[in-house]
Amino acid sequence: MYLARFARVRFCHAPTPLEPMPRLSRHLGGPDLYVKRDDCTGLAFGGNKTRKLEFLVGDALAQGADHLLTQGAVQSNHVRQTAAAAARFGMKCTGLLEQRVANPAPEYRASGNVFLDRLMGATLASHPAGTDMNSALAAEAEKVRRQGGKPYVIPGGGSNPIGALGYVACAQELLWQADDLGLKVDCIIHGTGSAGTQAGLAAGLGAIRTGIRLLGISVRASREKQEEAVYRLAQATAEYAGVKASIDRATIEVNDKFVGAGYGIPTEEMVEAVTLCARLEGLLLDPVYSGKAMAGLIGLIRAGHFPKSATIVFLHTGGAPALYGYRESFDGDYGP
Repeated sequence: MYLARFARVRFCHAPTPLEPMPRLSRHLGGPDLYVKRDDCTGLAFGGNKTRKLEFLVGDALAQGADHLLTQGAVQSNHVRQTAAAAARFGMKCTGLLEQRVANPAPEYRASGNVFLDRLMGATLASHPAGTDMNSALAAEAEKVRRQGGKPYVIPGGGSNPIGALGYVACAQELLWQADDLGLKVDCIIHGTGSAGTQAGLAAGLGAIRTGIRLLGISVRASREKQEEAVYRLAQATAEYAGVKASIDRATIEVNDKFVGAGYGIPTEEMVEAVTLCARLEGLLLDPVYSGKAMAGLIGLIRAGHFPKSATIVFLHTGGAPALYGYRESFDGDYGP
């Protein structure tokens, strides 16, 4: 895909590393595991939203906007990275935070990403769980307009066709790296929530018919709901990018068996996965997205879901600052 024709700013530290995870691979008895380090994208501790924000902020600046508005959960990685992008370009930022996690520990509400949001100058507003966050964003944007500002509304997770272009670019980058390393990648696995990362990857991989399996581990929605959301956004992203071939619905695959009790609620499998990666690879995952995604990968390997000879790439979407909001979940010892 020819992405240079789209408005874009450059702050992502790309290409991000594609690294082997030999000790985790040996611990699990295979397959051959690699990690795509999108926690290293460089914008305020990095993460997958940085790639999306290159296109979203580029579009905002092209429209003359001076105020970024977005929404997410309290410990939102996306809000953190949006606040950082706004600071980078001298824009104001407002983040609407939904209280999705019931009865959290005190540090959940004030440390981690929330502390960083405030440090970078974002204005934060709290909303109860179940709020129509898109309507709340629209109301906040209208308030900015009345005050003479020029708002640019970014959906949760940066997940629209503009933002998903960031993961079209990532798909191209990952394939180039695999070619350079001589890797035949059988499967790419990642956490899927707002759908933009998986949709962008699906559009990018599908455009050149790689045959690489793409598996999203859901962190919130049911398999049926998440697959439909990803498919719709992947189609819209491909159309926006000018790809004539349609997305094959069969390539949109989500596993919802590792969500646990709900979004942002810790599971023993997540704690074990985060601990294993920290102690075996010095790799810090987050408790909401990459931790549950890695729990899914480990669980599927243990269940014999993949051949021992397979090569699997785990896409690390970042989010380690959120660990500080979940300290109490790691009081036990789940290490090797």
